[in-house]
Amino acid sequence: AVSGSGPATVAALGLILIPGMAEAGYDKAFAAATVSVASGLAIIIPPSISFIVYGDIMQQSVGTLFAAGVVPGIVVAGFLCVAVFLVSKKRGYRGQPRGSASVVLKSLFDAFWGLFTPVIILGGIYGGVFTPTEAAAVAVFYGLFVGIFVYRTLTFRVLYEILAETVAGTSVVMIVVTCAGLYSWLGATVGLIDKVAALLLGISENPVVILLMINIILLFAGMLLDAISIAYVFLPILAPIIITFGWDPIWFGVMMTVNMAIGQVTPPVAVNLFVAARISGLTMEQISRPAIPLLIASVIALVIITAFPGITLFLPRLMGMM
Repeated sequence: AVSGSGPATVAALGLILIPGMAEAGYDKAFAAATVSVASGLAIIIPPSISFIVYGDIMQQSVGTLFAAGVVPGIVVAGFLCVAVFLVSKKRGYRGQPRGSASVVLKSLFDAFWGLFTPVIILGGIYGGVFTPTEAAAVAVFYGLFVGIFVYRTLTFRVLYEILAETVAGTSVVMIVVTCAGLYSWLGATVGLIDKVAALLLGISENPVVILLMINIILLFAGMLLDAISIAYVFLPILAPIIITFGWDPIWFGVMMTVNMAIGQVTPPVAVNLFVAARISGLTMEQISRPAIPLLIASVIALVIITAFPGITLFLPRLMGMM
């Protein structure tokens, strides 16, 4: 979840976990599906790019959104664990032998510098040391320090490739943001956004019905668009509805993000499945089928998070952020 991006998490962990699970006797397609769906947690559990975008558009505290995503993320992860356990038990998959204390300690020691990254990011944000934007810069310099001086895997050539990929990826995002901003301005100028919001409100005055419709719309949107595009396209329309029904914008942001996490693994686009397919050498069709039980588990978790806002708002209230 440290990357804050579902596809990036699939790319980072899939190269290790998918071959490792296949060697341990798991079906390769099931391994790829598990990594793909579980990587959706990257935009729910902080730090999350989706929460940063949502907070910017809706003028909400990113730190509060980060805190609000923790418990729902655990809920989704719990349902995914149950689904994976049931499938594994049915197919007779077995885990690895438990490692000795020395092996576990050595693994923790080797991974210490990497595991310390979220401590710096989240600790700095919640401790008031720096803002989420500043946290990103600190994390970059920390990663450079660890890569160059600790693990010594970052050469000038690798660093150049990383910077080139970053510039290309950022350019795409900024183009999307620019076009979405133009869309929002045009929609507001001609009154389209208000008319669409009024149309939805005219269908029913029951908040449960409207909430169900919004969830369905977001799920379908997630099948076709990436999370950032969905936020910029739909939030200008949904904001008046949130205000009308008095919904908590923090809870709504988490619910919307869970929807987008599910969309990342739902065909036809399914960006997480696409990345996993490239890594594993399988087709999206081969991965989609074993992903169905995990998607069902995610939808059940979404229903619970939607029905019980207290699950989302518990931690921010406990931390005195609301």
